[in-house]
Formats: sequence, C-alpha cells, structure tokens
Amino acid sequence: MPDTMPAAVLVGFGGPVSLELRQVPVPAPGPGEVLVEVSAAAVNNTDIWTRKGAYGLPGHPDALAGWRGPVDFPRIQGGDIAGRVAAVGHGTDDALLGARVLVDSALYDGDGPDANPVGLLGSEADGGFASYVVARADRVHRMDGSPLSDEELACLPIAYGTAMGMLERGHLRADETVLITGASGGVGLAAVQLAAARGARVVAVTSPEKEDLVREAGAAEVVHRDRDPARTAGAAARVAPDGLDAVVDVVGGPLLTRLLEHVRDGGRWVIAGAVGGASTELDLRRLYLHNISLIGSSMHTPTHFARLAEDAAAGRVRPRIAARYDLAAIHEAQEAFARSADVGKFVLTPPCGHDARPATTTTVTS
Repeated sequence: MPDTMPAAVLVGFGGPVSLELRQVPVPAPGPGEVLVEVSAAAVNNTDIWTRKGAYGLPGHPDALAGWRGPVDFPRIQGGDIAGRVAAVGHGTDDALLGARVLVDSALYDGDGPDANPVGLLGSEADGGFASYVVARADRVHRMDGSPLSDEELACLPIAYGTAMGMLERGHLRADETVLITGASGGVGLAAVQLAAARGARVVAVTSPEKEDLVREAGAAEVVHRDRDPARTAGAAARVAPDGLDAVVDVVGGPLLTRLLEHVRDGGRWVIAGAVGGASTELDLRRLYLHNISLIGSSMHTPTHFARLAEDAAAGRVRPRIAARYDLAAIHEAQEAFARSADVGKFVLTPPCGHDARPATTTTVTS
C-alpha cells in the first residue's frame, strides 16, 4: 500500500479554485474502522454547496457555512463511495478484508438504528474523492453479490439515501399516490425509482425535455414544471383527481402553498430541499384541519440505509449514470453537474496509489 495518495481537497469556502488536487498521506484505520480503497465516487449538490459555503447559519442565512456549520479545512470532499476494504483497524473483523462494499457516509448522533445524521464524510470528516477513505466498520455494507457495478453503487449513498429517508419518514406504502418534485434531479430521480419499486403510483414534476427519462425511472404520470406554481398544482390535480397521499419535495418554495389543498386528509408532505426558495407563506389551517403532516427529512437513519443496501444487493434499484470522469477532472465534473443538463449521476474514478491518470471524460447521453 502506498504512503500517499491523490485527493481533491477543499481548502476553504469559495469557487472551484478552493478545491485543490493534492498528494496527501494515506489514512490509517483506527479501532472499529476500515480503510476502503475507493473504486468509484459520485458528485452531489452537497459537495458544491459545501465548497461554496452555501448553507447559512441560524439567524444568518447568508453566512458561509457547511451543512452543519463550520468546516475544518483542509477537507477531502466526497460522500458517495464504493470500493473494497484494503485494511482493518484494531478489533475489526478480518473477514471484511477484500470485501466489496457500499459506504454509508452519514455520521450519526448515536449508535442506535434510528440515529439521526449530524455529519457527513466529505464535510465533517474526510471523504472519498481520493484513492482511500476511512469509515466505521459498521457503516460499510457488503455488496459482493450485487449485480450493480461499483460505479452504480457509488451513486447511491447521498441521493438514494436521502430519497429512502424521505419515503420511510413519510411512511409511503404500495398503492398510494405520491407526487415528487424535482424528479429529474439526483434525489428526485432516486425517489421516483424507489417509490415505484415499492408499488406506489408516482406523479413526477419535471421539465418536458426530461419527461421520457423520468417515466423510464417509474413515473406513472408526469407534470411539467411551470413558472407559475398555481398551474403546476392544477396540472397535478388533473392527473391525481382523488388527491395525493404524499408529497416528496426536494424543491420547496411557493408550490407548497398551492399544492397543499390537493393532499388528502391524513396525508404527508416530506421536504428535504429548498432550491426553489427557503421560505414561503403557509395557511396553517390546511394542515391541522386535514391532519396533514409536514415532515423535515435530512438524509437517512442507519435503518433506512440498511434497507437501501438490501435493495442494492438484490439489484432492485439501478441508478442512471450521466457521465464518468477521472478524479483529476473533478472541476470539469462539478461544472457539468451544476449545469443540470443531464439526467443521472456524475461518477469519479480515483487513481490508485501514486499514479494519477490523465483527466478523461466518458459521457452517457442515452
């Protein structure tokens, strides 16, 4: 095993120049930890928002901050990780050596099955935009028999973990009708696939040019996103005339006010994003008079992720890969990801050990 490795290191909040390609020491696993040789890692909004410091602070929405507040720099980014266990720390089962694994990148507030995430590899601890990463042994899930490729597995932790957390916290059941906003984005498309896989009827909100791919992912109905939220809500009401059992919302903004009246009594609205606006007016009577639950959802619990890992091991979900890049092309990958022109995940391949390969790009357009 080499002493050093290439890594994408965030040195401060800011633009792309704040993310530097460096040669850094290979970390050593501590007690109860494993060292994972990263075979694939994926790009997320979390990476870009953390680099920009775009999360704000309570009472200071424009303050530079990571998703949990301060970030200790330098920090190796990357929360989506798949690979093989290259070494184990003291007290860790040697049987994990060589295992193909999917890494749960969440850092939790406890050890129980329903613990909540309070940190993330790539943000509060070093992540997988490198040749190696350290993770807790109980946070890696064996994928030896999974039909998914390592690149496909690397697409799962953050986007699909967040989507799974939303479906689980929203208690979505088979035969229920669920509306999913931002359905062509990372979390939205994951939610479409996971909701359809459990037998729900999916109404997806997306742009016209991405309709076919969203239907391919499992949407039964597609509503075209309109600048006027009233028109979007009206279109949703027409394709779901009996009302919505649940809404999985990764956008936020004014659609909540317009669409809430179409949620059935006892329905659930689960929100995990605010790209459409962090604040909106809300008639509270629509909530309490109809026993509607408004649920905030950040990532997933260990139980949620274990269910996702089971789906991955069995091949019940298969992420769409939009483009592939070498780690050396991370700035190009983040720029392309931010344009949101493609449906699917952007995957990075780190080099092994000292040998960084030339930056190359392979894009899947169909």
